[in-house]
Amino acid sequence: MKNCTLTGLLCTTMAISPTVILAHEDNHAVIPAGVVGEIETTMIKMRFDNVLIRGAQIFNGCDDGVTEADVLVSGQLISEIGPDIATPEGAFEIDAEGYTLIPGLIDNHWHGVFAEATIGQLALTGEGYWNLLAARASNNALARGFTTLRDTAGPMFDIARATDEGLIDGPRIFPSGPALSITAGHQDFRMTTDVPQAAGDLHSFERGNMFYITDGVPDVLKRTRENLMQGATQIKLMAGGGVTSAYDPIHTVQFTDEEFRAAVEATEAWGTYVTTHAINDDAVRHSIENGARSVEHAHMSTRETLQMFKDNDVWLSMQPFLDDEDAPALNDFQKAKYKFVTDGTDFVYRTAKELGLKIAFGTDTLFSADLAERQGAVLAKLERWFTPYETLKMATCDNAELLKMSDLVTPYPLGPLGVIEEGAYADMILVDGNPLEDLQLISDPKENFGMIMKDGVIYKFDME
Repeated sequence: MKNCTLTGLLCTTMAISPTVILAHEDNHAVIPAGVVGEIETTMIKMRFDNVLIRGAQIFNGCDDGVTEADVLVSGQLISEIGPDIATPEGAFEIDAEGYTLIPGLIDNHWHGVFAEATIGQLALTGEGYWNLLAARASNNALARGFTTLRDTAGPMFDIARATDEGLIDGPRIFPSGPALSITAGHQDFRMTTDVPQAAGDLHSFERGNMFYITDGVPDVLKRTRENLMQGATQIKLMAGGGVTSAYDPIHTVQFTDEEFRAAVEATEAWGTYVTTHAINDDAVRHSIENGARSVEHAHMSTRETLQMFKDNDVWLSMQPFLDDEDAPALNDFQKAKYKFVTDGTDFVYRTAKELGLKIAFGTDTLFSADLAERQGAVLAKLERWFTPYETLKMATCDNAELLKMSDLVTPYPLGPLGVIEEGAYADMILVDGNPLEDLQLISDPKENFGMIMKDGVIYKFDME
């Protein structure tokens, strides 16, 4: 049944997304000191009790401009920032003159299982193979300097847990778990031959945490709570029509007010928030009016609706989708829907900036290793609307502020993310040059990133 259904998707195109991390108390992997193994040809893995970085210009993630100071990392955290820090005995010391030290990048709309996997790979394999694909995609994201990912739907619980336990190497993950979708909604990837579905029966995709089909308040409450049980750091609702889904026109509004509010109430009672997939203007308004704290996409929003973001303190989590070399491969039905998205990108970014909205950055890459490899280049596209400072702040300090809304269920409670300050997690990149002057440096991490550190562990070191 599962393989037959998956094969059918070859003719349509999935639009699912992955995420999730199991709740756990100890997220601090114990890694031996020194080099402990190759990850990729350009990556190493080193951990020391102390790492001292000298001579770099520092962009702290939040403030415009750079400062010069030494930075001492002790264990997972930044322990001291200042001039002429004394070298602790046995510390690994880095001469970073000519480099800019920036916080690790954050992608707030990522789909780990689907970022690099092709439809064919997913159709012909099972969950064990999907996990291997996701582990590779996660490792590659880390090699591009993305040290944190907010995964906005899909089967990523095991990958998140394995990462935090040190079994695999990758960015931190804030997982949503399976997205909640109505029947025929944006994440309903069943075939028409799978319906009518008997009450109480679960589709193979639901059993595999690809998505949950939820119709009616009791079902929404159950699936929301099941995601929270498994360690979701936020809940994702598919609140409107999408591009890659097979049945829903782009204009549709999904979930009733009562269903929507039930998910919000259950999620907020857990200490976190609901984010929604909403592209068309009505779906965006519906999301805000019913309690969403973040809206993904929103490319068809009017000025009046964008003002609602401001008035209700809601995050706009948008992607720089354009009809360019990064456009996904789509069939004619999907292309017609995608045009609504790309036609709105410029207006929404410009208006959101003018209104002073809280704007987050994410890539939403699906089904293409080549597109996933351009993760940093997609971020650099924001230069069309934002200064290099505004762009880097969005991908570090600002994105981290959105992640703080997972407050009581965060997997990473020891310090702040997205910043270079004392007490913060030691997630940092040494860039050869100054990306505040040349944002395109982040487009080629292999060439321009001399060091990538996450959690105090060095995963790339390519400096003379």
